[in-house]
Amino acid sequence: MGSVAVIVRIMPESPDVDLEKLKVSLKKKLPGIRDIREEPIGFGLRALKLAAVVNDAGGETDAIEQSLSEVAGVERAEVIEVTLT
Repeated sequence: MGSVAVIVRIMPESPDVDLEKLKVSLKKKLPGIRDIREEPIGFGLRALKLAAVVNDAGGETDAIEQSLSEVAGVERAEVIEVTLT
């Protein structure tokens, strides 16, 4: 079993969510995170796109989405890309 890189889009609950605190919380929840960037969505709302390296196991991306969606301040987490490392 190898590793894959995943790109996940994190939608905060509102424009009032402190993105710096959210980044720290996400890094604690998923230790494989390599990079987090902000992406403007509109009307003052910014999403976070994170890149992480995880095991290439069945259901891993679903587990990541579920786990990151449970972080306070996150409305939705969605895996948008998976590539081999």
